[in-house]
Amino acid sequence: MKIHLVKKVTIENYYRVHQGSSQAFITWLKTLKRADWNNPGDIKTTFATAVLLGKSSLRVVFDIGGGNYRMICQYGFGKNEVHLFVKWIGSHSEYDKINKMGLQYTINMF
Repeated sequence: MKIHLVKKVTIENYYRVHQGSSQAFITWLKTLKRADWNNPGDIKTTFATAVLLGKSSLRVVFDIGGGNYRMICQYGFGKNEVHLFVKWIGSHSEYDKINKMGLQYTINMF
């Protein structure tokens, strides 16, 4: 199924502010556009470094830009498409901080 990225503008705003990140996020967006997911395992087929979070969170952490950035998204498999909601974007070190506090399961920045 094709992926419907909810609020793509959130990603675009992030890479406009964080100039060095633009190419990495643009590449990620292009890859997502070609993706075809039928189950959560397909996310890892498209993005091998993605981490599917547990605790029934329906969340995935994407490693973007060779480990420089992290993005947490919540996914939902619908009848005809997959909905992907951006929940948080930041640097690797910022992610490490929220991860230590266990917030990756609940953070809702956007």
